[in-house]
Amino acid sequence: MTRNLHLNRCIFVALYSLMIAALSTGCKKKEPQPAAPSPSAATSNTPTAQPKPVQKPVSSALKLSPPSVNQFDFSNKKDPFKPFVIVNAPPSGRKIQRDALPIHNFDVGQFRLIGIVTGGKENKAMVTDPNGKGYVLKTGMTIGKNEGRITAITNNGVNVMEQFKDDNGRVRKENIRLTLPRKQ
Repeated sequence: MTRNLHLNRCIFVALYSLMIAALSTGCKKKEPQPAAPSPSAATSNTPTAQPKPVQKPVSSALKLSPPSVNQFDFSNKKDPFKPFVIVNAPPSGRKIQRDALPIHNFDVGQFRLIGIVTGGKENKAMVTDPNGKGYVLKTGMTIGKNEGRITAITNNGVNVMEQFKDDNGRVRKENIRLTLPRKQ
């Protein structure tokens, strides 16, 4: 039994060494032997031929054309600072204030006069809007949707003059008087 085991081991080592020898000789790259130049080729005046490349080199980079004289010409581009939609002014003659104050959100008749302060350089009046918010008025200020100008503040009330265009296109002036409520 030990003899069979020894024989199998010897066969295995021999086969293993043959495989390694075969693989090591098979892996070497065989370079073609340069052909000896023939005497007729040596005497001719033709240049020696370069070996052809195996594959033509290809670049994945884009081939750019040379830059033109004016590289930054944006004349045919859209202006990014112009709005998409152009809003036309409303046909009414009323001015639109972009920064409209809360005092300009109601009609003059909706305000309630709650007090007048007299004396000093000029008189002042206090009014409240329909929401209950109070405002102090001076002569020359504007109030209401139609931007009525306060012309006078007296002991009895406040005079407001509104100018607006009517349906016929004529400028109309209307005087509105806010008075203090009567005590009961």
